[in-house]
Amino acid sequence: MTVIIGLEIHCQLNTSSKLFCECSTDYRDDEPNTHVCPICLGLPGSLPKINKKAVEYTLKVAKAFHCEVAEEAEFARKNYFYPDLPKGFQITMYDHPLGSHGYIEIEGDEGEKRIQITRIHLEEDPGRLVHKGGGDRPRYSLVDYNRSGIPLLEIVTEPDLRSPKEARKLLNNIRAMLEYLRVFDGDKEGALRVDANISIEGYSRVEVKNISSYKGVEKALMFEITRQRSLLRRGQPIERETRHFLESRGITTTSRGKEVEHDYRYFPEPDLRPLRVKDWVPSIDLPELPIARRDRFMAQYGISINHAKTLTGELKLADFYEKVAPIDPVLAATWVADTLLGELNYRNLSVGIMSPQHFKQMLRLIKEGTITDKGAIEVLRYILDQAANNEPTDEPLLIVERLGIGKTAGEEFIPIAKEVINTNQAAVQDFCRGKKEALNFLVGQLMKKTRGKADPRELGKIIESLITQSNAGA
Repeated sequence: MTVIIGLEIHCQLNTSSKLFCECSTDYRDDEPNTHVCPICLGLPGSLPKINKKAVEYTLKVAKAFHCEVAEEAEFARKNYFYPDLPKGFQITMYDHPLGSHGYIEIEGDEGEKRIQITRIHLEEDPGRLVHKGGGDRPRYSLVDYNRSGIPLLEIVTEPDLRSPKEARKLLNNIRAMLEYLRVFDGDKEGALRVDANISIEGYSRVEVKNISSYKGVEKALMFEITRQRSLLRRGQPIERETRHFLESRGITTTSRGKEVEHDYRYFPEPDLRPLRVKDWVPSIDLPELPIARRDRFMAQYGISINHAKTLTGELKLADFYEKVAPIDPVLAATWVADTLLGELNYRNLSVGIMSPQHFKQMLRLIKEGTITDKGAIEVLRYILDQAANNEPTDEPLLIVERLGIGKTAGEEFIPIAKEVINTNQAAVQDFCRGKKEALNFLVGQLMKKTRGKADPRELGKIIESLITQSNAGA
């Protein structure tokens, strides 16, 4: 049973003011309903005025996604009634979006795949409902209009996706593109939300709303695919409906019958003139985008394609890598893509919490042979734990001294090495018979006792020397 998925992705544009008024979009720590005016509250007699920066950002995205830009784009009123929609309608685009017929490439389930983009358009965000008490069944709700009128970029794809995994990869790629274009800040509350249309080929389509995270998209789609397949196995119909994703429980619940376009009674917005901005596009300069930066990283730094893909998948990570690469590009790529990123994901932290200077010092200690790889991981974890607790982070060399994890190939390990040799005579005899793996075993035992403080190669030399001396004495 083939799965068919299309996404509607709503991204908050990183403008300083709202789409149709001058109210600030920076409301994070402010009281509800303090970033409002007659325009974004929809009071009688108020008239919208378009935010030019939001239009420029949308055209920039349309150009980056290979879209055709309309000769004339037009706003429309989408009529529906909900407590967080103060005007009783939403100003959006319908028949005449700014961009259409574009595409973005992803690494699909069967290799590189092009996902067609149906349209890219601008619209205003509704307000926000704050539900109080009762968990999934709140006793009452409050309305905060601080979000009302925030500029949203909507990207609508064709139903080209065939799995939840592909959907998540698409979102990751779109987020990376928007960050590289510097029109979007993924750290803002509600910055990216997704509605997913999903069906089993030949059966009715279901829309899943209220998905607000990348992992949430994959979870919601996996649950919905399982639910629909289960219905078909039991011979029950799949109803065309809108469902709501409950992220805390990882399930979708029925919300209402699925609306179609004529239910919203779209008609042109009479208070806004059509946009004739196609001639702006040639003057829009695009920055280096993820694929171009990936190719440059491989050519300039000599790193693998897998490392290059990982490092350029997020703008902040790519910028961080370029700051630390001068120490040793290949070594830096390995430690940033494989180790640092894993430690950050485990702690749910972003790369911005790590000082490039401290990371460069740590790489230098590794390259100079001052610490082992295992010791470097301890240093890295120490720094990240300090940063996560909002503590000043120490210099790597100071941490090495504090933890006593610097490489040492001196006499202090000789007594421990003798103990390992005396307690593992069978391995010693195997080594004397030419079995090299026996030496690896002995070094491993010594590493355990020294807690990884020394370089394995130096420990191997110590053990070989002691065994040779013992045999010579015998």
